[in-house]
Amino acid sequence: MSPASPASERRRQGFRKGHRGERLAAWALRLKGYRILAVRHRTKRGEIDLIARRGDLVAIVEVKVRRTLSEAMDAVGPVARRRIEAAADLWLARQRDHGRLSLRFDIVAVLPWRWPVHVPHAWQGRG
Repeated sequence: MSPASPASERRRQGFRKGHRGERLAAWALRLKGYRILAVRHRTKRGEIDLIARRGDLVAIVEVKVRRTLSEAMDAVGPVARRRIEAAADLWLARQRDHGRLSLRFDIVAVLPWRWPVHVPHAWQGRG
């Protein structure tokens, strides 16, 4: 068996770091009273990191593991937002009570040596 290339090893480490960040973000949201409905929800339009619900509010959450909050916020650009919104539309259409649900797009930034920072209303969906 040949050793992994440095690029594939970096990719693998990034993947693991992202999964750890998602678990930490999910716990932070649970402690705020949210119920986690899905982790890494995949649709044909894209993936949603976390889907969390509190009452009739559904938070579509993008999790970013970065050094600063600013870097995390900047990492979710317009293309990523459109992809997440399209995936959220597909998820919402499958919910029996979709008519009474409020949808919100949040970011949870997982920063070094800090509790995750939850940014509600990180952007407005197409509405």
